[in-house]
Amino acid sequence: MLTGTLDPRIVQINTESILSLNRIIFLNHSNKKDALLALAKNLAAAPQIKNRQELSSEILKRDELMSTAIGCGIAIPHVRLSSVTDLVVSVGVSRVDITDFHAMDDAPVRLLFMIAAAANQHSYYLQTLSWFSAKLKNRDLRESLLKAETEQQVYTLLTNT
Repeated sequence: MLTGTLDPRIVQINTESILSLNRIIFLNHSNKKDALLALAKNLAAAPQIKNRQELSSEILKRDELMSTAIGCGIAIPHVRLSSVTDLVVSVGVSRVDITDFHAMDDAPVRLLFMIAAAANQHSYYLQTLSWFSAKLKNRDLRESLLKAETEQQVYTLLTNT
C-alpha cells in the first residue's frame, strides 16, 4: 500500500518528455482487460510505438503474470519491447471502479499509468516506475486526478512536480 511522500532518493523524471496531453484519457470500463486495451490503443498512437498489436498483447500478458495494481486505486501496467523506440506513458483516469485487478489492498483501480519502454532502457524504465509509484503516494494528488474534468487538468497535475 502507498503511504508517505515523494522519496528524495528517487530520480526526478521529466514528465513532459514522456507524457503528452493526447495520451491522457478518461475510461469507462469496469474490467481490467477492456481498460488495458483502451489505454494500449491510446499509447499505440505515440510515434515511439512501432508495433501496436505487440504492445496490446504484451501488456495483457504482463498483467496476467502478476497484477500491476499497486494499491490505493492505482495500476502501473508496463512493458519493455524492441518495437518501442523510446519510453512513453499514457494515463487513464477511470470514471468507474475496475474491480478485477486484484490489488494487494483489494481496492478497485481508478488510475492507470501505462509505460512502454525500449528493450535497452532498463534503468530509465525502473526509474520511471519508481518515480510514478513514489509520486502517487500523495493522497491529495490521487484525489485531484480523480476529480479532474479535463485531460489538461490531469496533465497539469502530473507535470507540476
